[in-house]
Amino acid sequence: MRITQDIVVPQGAVLEEPLVIAASGITLDGNGATLAGPGKAGEPDSFQGTGIVAEGCSGVTVRNLRVRGFRIGLAASDGSGWLIEDCDFSDNFTDPAAGWNVERRVGGLVLTRITHSVLRRNTAQRVWNGLDLEGCDDNQIAGNVFSHCSNVCLKLWASSRNVVMDNDLSWGLRMDPGEVHARDSAGVLLESGSDHNRFVGNDVTHGGDGVFLRCLNGWTCTGNVFIENDCSWANNNGFEAWNPGNAYLRNKANHCSHGFWLAGSDDTLLEGNEAAYNGGPDGPHNAPEKLFGHGGIVFVGAPASHCVARGNYCHHNNGGGIVLRGDVASHGRTWRTFHWIIEGNRLEHNRWGIHAQHGDLFHLAGNACEGNECPDLFDNITRFAPSPSASPLPPSPIACLDGPSRALVGERLVFDASRSRDPEGRPLAFAWDVAGVEAATPVVEHVFAKPGFCRVALTVSNGASAALAYRDVYVVREAEDAATEGSASRWAFRATEGTRVGFHDSPEPLVGRFSLQARIEPYAGGEVELLYSPDRPLDLGGKSRLAFWLRRRIEGVFGFQGANPVLRFYSAGGRITCAPVGDANRIEHASSPNEARRGWLLLSIPLGGDAQWQWQATGRVPLGAIERVGIQFRTTNPAPFTLWLDGLLFE
Repeated sequence: MRITQDIVVPQGAVLEEPLVIAASGITLDGNGATLAGPGKAGEPDSFQGTGIVAEGCSGVTVRNLRVRGFRIGLAASDGSGWLIEDCDFSDNFTDPAAGWNVERRVGGLVLTRITHSVLRRNTAQRVWNGLDLEGCDDNQIAGNVFSHCSNVCLKLWASSRNVVMDNDLSWGLRMDPGEVHARDSAGVLLESGSDHNRFVGNDVTHGGDGVFLRCLNGWTCTGNVFIENDCSWANNNGFEAWNPGNAYLRNKANHCSHGFWLAGSDDTLLEGNEAAYNGGPDGPHNAPEKLFGHGGIVFVGAPASHCVARGNYCHHNNGGGIVLRGDVASHGRTWRTFHWIIEGNRLEHNRWGIHAQHGDLFHLAGNACEGNECPDLFDNITRFAPSPSASPLPPSPIACLDGPSRALVGERLVFDASRSRDPEGRPLAFAWDVAGVEAATPVVEHVFAKPGFCRVALTVSNGASAALAYRDVYVVREAEDAATEGSASRWAFRATEGTRVGFHDSPEPLVGRFSLQARIEPYAGGEVELLYSPDRPLDLGGKSRLAFWLRRRIEGVFGFQGANPVLRFYSAGGRITCAPVGDANRIEHASSPNEARRGWLLLSIPLGGDAQWQWQATGRVPLGAIERVGIQFRTTNPAPFTLWLDGLLFE
């Protein structure tokens, strides 16, 4: 049925023909009616079609309608100003027996590029995803019951600035008895650039995970704030995140396997949360860690830097109250958990109050540890600064760091913290780490000797409490870069049939005035080689390395796959290939700090090979006459992706 004007369905009616909304500014009032599809409970393949479809419509109201038995209850795309209220999208497609990594947009409501809209008092239970958002920004989602879903109750993909308040998002769970990891089912899942969302007062209990900020493709989610949500009784983690720059305030994560598991979560604030009874024998206790068992707040498995844990209550955990750990295999030589403030926490009746290994630059103050089985553990922690206990702690100072985020090699830089202040006028002490160089003055100067991503970390203390600030600095060489400086027309590509690459001079450079943007869309899978043809042959005699900066955005679920990148140098008589040894992925496993994944990554590749790169020549290739340079990439999923290259230099 095609709807182009306001309609009120007769009360109690049962409709069997799907509805197509084909006009903006209209109201569909279901008046308590039911739209019934062919699906039968327990038979996933019987759920077909979409109950309500709308494309390109705005200002639409849908209310008081029950939709069941379809593969998707409601699917809307490319609109704004929607109001969906008091509807029931339960008993559409669900599949509790599905395995891992099943990515499909089905279930209750599936919205794509819907903005500035309101969803309130709706229900979607016994479905795959309750509410699935992709490219949906600036929406209000309040008072809904999206629960008992076999995949995710609320999923956000590239969806930002949404307010999610007072919803029931519980029982996002897909697992069999005795299963450990619940196949990545969750109450809430954020992925791929879902930024600056606000979650307040939601019930996210009894999920596989409660809230999961996943980052399988390298496209991070940042700026999200979680306030007073209850993520207890999760099979795995109340909160799990592999993303930076998020805040967790006054939430509950109790009776889970781990309360908060925040690996790779730089620039994280945890304040006023409760994490209790995690890993206990009378609740979920899956995936215990060999060294500490379970934990309340856990930063383990990937680097985490510039974090604050303040005023949390971690108690009765079958392991550590707060657990921080760098790389175990290398005893912290490969990476350490870095630049932390841990203060004012109550850590009671755990096995350890704090269990910390392989860390650097810690400030601890005013933590109350009582009734824990073992003394706090600090193993291989460098620059560890506990402050005298003060009860209560004075207000924290305000740390201000002024300084550049881009610099030239050899340039003298100034980093200034003199605007930092204390609310009660207490004198301040400063502790700097500028790429490993320490200082204790309000203002520091530094010269970076080589290009790369560099950390600047600052801790400001009033003698008891503290605050931190940091700056990520990209250090670049000032040199001519003909390949990426306004040279998009000199690039071509080689790829599998069906793949297309568009090249553009991007006004978002790191070096010079432009970077090179390569948009791969459509992408049919397989290798994509970007080919640069200079205006005259390159003379690489005496050159030992190719260096360039790379930024990426991958729109598939997973990131780069296999050997990445692969270099090729072409001449009239043959080619030279330089590829990662063992088909390794040298982008995802580059040596830069974890924070660099949010922006530019410097790759420096030896032209003659080394222990990590293998060199092979085919035919005769005079290094003084290279006619083309190829840089090859491959991702896992046949989904579009974008690459930016800048500062391409032979050294």
